[in-house]
Order: sequence, then C-alpha cells, then structure tokens
Amino acid sequence: MSARALRRAVLTAAALGVAGLLAACSSAGRPAPSPTSSSSAGGGAALSGTLTVFAAASLKAAFTELAERFMAAHPGVSVQTSFAGSSDLVTQITEGAPADVFASADTRNMDKLVGAGLVAGEPIPFATNVLEIAVPPGNPAGIGSFADLAKPGVKLVVCAPQVPCGSATVSVEQSSGVTLAPVSEESSVADVLAKVESGEADAGLVYVTDVAGAGSAVQGVPFPESSAAVNTYPIAVIAGASDPVAAEAFVELVAGEQGQEVLSAAGFGRP
Repeated sequence: MSARALRRAVLTAAALGVAGLLAACSSAGRPAPSPTSSSSAGGGAALSGTLTVFAAASLKAAFTELAERFMAAHPGVSVQTSFAGSSDLVTQITEGAPADVFASADTRNMDKLVGAGLVAGEPIPFATNVLEIAVPPGNPAGIGSFADLAKPGVKLVVCAPQVPCGSATVSVEQSSGVTLAPVSEESSVADVLAKVESGEADAGLVYVTDVAGAGSAVQGVPFPESSAAVNTYPIAVIAGASDPVAAEAFVELVAGEQGQEVLSAAGFGRP
C-alpha cells in the first residue's frame, strides 16, 4: 500500500471512531424510550365497560346528573345507578350484590362495609345534609315547627331508625325533648316524600335536598333543631370492583369541583 493510501485509511478509521464515540455519548445522555410511558395500565387508556354505583336515595337527582357527565367524558363506560336507603344498600353489598362504588347518607352505614373488609381504601366525605319538614301544598295541617309534628291527629311519616334520615330524626327528638308518634316508618327518604306528595301524610321528615328536588309537589318547613343532626355523606370504591380504575375516576368526579358544583346546586353542603 502506498503511503498516501495508508494515510487515507488511518484518517478514515479515526473519523469513524470519533463518530462512534459521539453517538455513544449522545445515547448515554438520553434516557431510553420506556415501553410503559404512554401505554402503561390506566395511563391515558380510554375507560370502558359497565360501572355500577349504589347510592343513598337522597342522592338520586345529583348522582343521575353526575353519571351522565361521567359517561359524556368517558363514552366507553356505561354507568348503572341503584338508589335506596343506605342500610338496604349495605345489606345488598354484604350479600354479594355487584357494586363498584357506594355512596352512603351517613358514616355509620359506610363503617359497616369498612368493618367487613368490603371497601377499598379510605371512604371520602363529599357532602352534608340536614332534615327539613315536608308538607303537602297549602300545609293543611298547619305545621310550623318541629314540636307541631307531635300534636294529636297529625299524620307524620319518618324514616326507620336504621336509615340515615331516621337516625337523624331520633337525634333531633333526643336533643329537643319532643317525642314523635309517626303513623309509619319507611325504608328510604324517597318513600317518606312520596307519602307526603300523595297526601297520605300531613308531614314527613326528609332532607332539605329532597324538598328542593320535589319542586311544587311539597312545601318545606325548616326548623332550627335540625342542626343537632348533620349527616356527612362518604363515598368509596368497593373491594373487588369490576373496574377499579373507572370506579376511582367516578369517586374523583364526585369529590372534585365539578361534583361539588352539582351537589351544591341540589342543596347539599360541603363536608
């Protein structure tokens, strides 16, 4: 090989070596692409499937709207709601009903599921509520106070003691010293309201949110003694939920600002 050719070969090899070194340094300073950066489980993946939400009867209007908003934000998810008295829903979940999310009208019923190991994580308080007297339009029995509910001949309907609105009623009775004699005790606040709307009862003890939601079907009679029984509403993902990611997303919606706006418009207080 001539001296000139030899020199050219040496220069070429050196250039290649420098290029390789620069490439190696560049690679070392740059993190390798992660196979889980955008396609990891739940990391931006679209939600899909059916989400079953069990909620206290007093939440029906607010949660129906929130379910619609959730489905609009996640078109692949169908939200199925079931509303009843909190104690009835706890019994159903305990017996194996396929719920993904549970929202209770009090902490006592939620604590039953926590104690049974049926709740994933910590329940989140998301709303408060207080009692109000509901009467038919025109208030034919002339109810003006909590004490009036104990007058002879008044057909009063309340929630059963194991139901949150019933437990609150008992608390108000105890703190006020007024003993009530209801003609019936119902398993949910919705059933109490229905009897007032139909005229079967002169008055019923429901939540302020129920009176607001009933519109002109009933009249509301606030009473100061209701402050003795403020119910706090907790929500939680049920252990073994079919889609924990979607369930958690729904809980975040309820507890977040959008959920609080809907709940506040329905008359609920913030926790």
